[in-house]
Amino acid sequence: MFATKDKSAQPEFWIAAAQATKPAKSTFYAKLEETLDDFRFAAKVRALCAPAYKTSGPGRPGIDPVVYLKMMMVGFFENLPSERAIAARCDDSIAIREFLHYDLTEATPDHSSLSIIRQRLGGPVYEQVFTLVLSALSEHGLLRGKNLGIDSSVLEANASLRGLVNRFGFQKLDLVCFSQEDRSAFKELVFLDAIRL
Repeated sequence: MFATKDKSAQPEFWIAAAQATKPAKSTFYAKLEETLDDFRFAAKVRALCAPAYKTSGPGRPGIDPVVYLKMMMVGFFENLPSERAIAARCDDSIAIREFLHYDLTEATPDHSSLSIIRQRLGGPVYEQVFTLVLSALSEHGLLRGKNLGIDSSVLEANASLRGLVNRFGFQKLDLVCFSQEDRSAFKELVFLDAIRL
């Protein structure tokens, strides 16, 4: 026999912090957090991203770049297709909230904030962070250079054989003005050039 779990008429309005559910400490994200802390990921990333953030000005302070990059890691590890899906997953999971250092009462970054941060940081910052992560993985013995990954896309082309252009630099030569010997010599020369290419 089992007890049925019905929806309560009204959910709890206030809950004591001691009663809140805590994720198990042996989860993937807890171990990832330990690994990131071992090589001081947060301090290094903040130093790399500091030029992209203004130190003063109107508006609220920016979202921590460490939180942004951790959210991108969540998207990669959980194979999430969009920033909207990443934001929803981070808002929903207690283990991921702990990984991001967000309490249950705090709102996680919105997908629109993720888009703004992505545009703000730019390519060179991403390359530096990628190099930082690769060096840390190598330091911890988690990186082996035995496999090569290649990413490609298959695109449908609108091409036909009739529309092809000769790649030898000419399209059509009028050989009428040449004698028969000159024409055969010229065709042989073009053929030899084609073989060399």
